[in-house]
Amino acid sequence: MSILLPGQAFPAFSLPADGGATVSLADFSGRPLVLFFYPKAGTEACTDEAVAFSALAAAFAAADTALLGISADAPRKLANFRRKYDLAMPLVGDPEHVLLQACGLWVEKQMYGRHYMGIARTTVLLDRQGRIVRLWEKVKVAGHAEEVLAAARTLATV
Repeated sequence: MSILLPGQAFPAFSLPADGGATVSLADFSGRPLVLFFYPKAGTEACTDEAVAFSALAAAFAAADTALLGISADAPRKLANFRRKYDLAMPLVGDPEHVLLQACGLWVEKQMYGRHYMGIARTTVLLDRQGRIVRLWEKVKVAGHAEEVLAAARTLATV
């Protein structure tokens, strides 16, 4: 369970991006931002989620809202993932789990009786000042990007 709450400022970050640059929260200052945290590039649900957000990238841009995907993957893997699926938004990695832990999104998981650490699939919508407007935890991928876009559009009118 995340420790993020609507109304609070999102933690500042600076993370390596898929293209080799560094991306920080300050890069999006003055613009709403969707951060979608996904467990692992290239897996089925993560690919579906990234492709869904990418397909709506122009609609998010029309709502003056930036998109950013975040996982624990290394930048090289993210670059391959972005290229393979022609994703329209940048992807950043947090291989040291600094931001993930600060957000409470690096959690113990269980599959087939095996316990391991991983990312809790979560999406966060930030306003122009970097405050959390909306939080989606335990995301189900189908229809999710559209729901986030609808919420982002409400910020465009504010």
